[in-house]
Amino acid sequence: MAAVRPGQARRLLPCYLWILASCALVFISPTISSTSALAASDSDWTVEAQPTQLVNGGPVLFQVKPPGKIDSLTGSWLGHQFTFSYDASTKSWFALAGINLDTTPGEYPLELSAVPAAGKTPSRLTLTRRFAVADGNYPKIPGKLSVEGKFTEPDPEQQKQIEEASKIKKEYLTRVTAERGWEGQFVAPAEADISDGFGIQRVFNGKALSTHYGLDYRVHTGTPVTAMNSGTVLLARFLYYEGNFVVIDHGQGLLTLYLHLSELKVKEGDPVKRGQIVGLSGGTGRATGPHLDVRVRWQGIYLDPARLLQLPLP
Repeated sequence: MAAVRPGQARRLLPCYLWILASCALVFISPTISSTSALAASDSDWTVEAQPTQLVNGGPVLFQVKPPGKIDSLTGSWLGHQFTFSYDASTKSWFALAGINLDTTPGEYPLELSAVPAAGKTPSRLTLTRRFAVADGNYPKIPGKLSVEGKFTEPDPEQQKQIEEASKIKKEYLTRVTAERGWEGQFVAPAEADISDGFGIQRVFNGKALSTHYGLDYRVHTGTPVTAMNSGTVLLARFLYYEGNFVVIDHGQGLLTLYLHLSELKVKEGDPVKRGQIVGLSGGTGRATGPHLDVRVRWQGIYLDPARLLQLPLP
């Protein structure tokens, strides 16, 4: 290769500098193109949870306000996946989730994944926030109850009925409807005092059989029982332990369950509105007497109905 004379070097120097500047732009350009108002900083995102203190066995409302427009938002929390809904009045996104009763108190991550509005970059954004979960301090004093012997020591024929009912519950109660059916506050299914709460260890005929996952209302047989929110009737039939049993699907894995009814007022597949009568209270199934047992289930775990009723919802 021929040597470059001093005069030529001076003339070529501007060309070299131009080439170097162009290369620098090539390497910097991807970083610039992936920067947007959405990805500017995690601190620009507002991520909140209600109630203020989260507890095991309780529901939780997550609310997210991004710094720019997004097309969709999904979340991952304690092994559960869910989709957020957009609230135009507050320009924020919300989702109802829950915490298993068996969850150990501590800090847990909420992982968010957003798809920016069309034309924005990058194509997907992720964000993590951590929330503390405390002990719900549910009563541990066993309640001594007396029921018919067939509920604690079933014979072979009754055992077959129990197994059949278990199959039905496994098939129906694990379903997750993509669309949200509930809207606004959940309301009490009956106007009555509470006789038994969520999380208590149940003892029947001297045997500790299960944890109570519901909220019991002290009502007489024939008291109207109403839907806690809008949804679709998933189950409306008699099952061994539950008696006359109604389950309402509120969408996105959220169900409300109404047990021990004396009469069903809806059928499977019926759409229902909040406050609509779905049955009459009674004492069918494994019940110590007339009352209403109401339960809340979210993606396979039971939540405290009393805490859901207190939660302000969009």
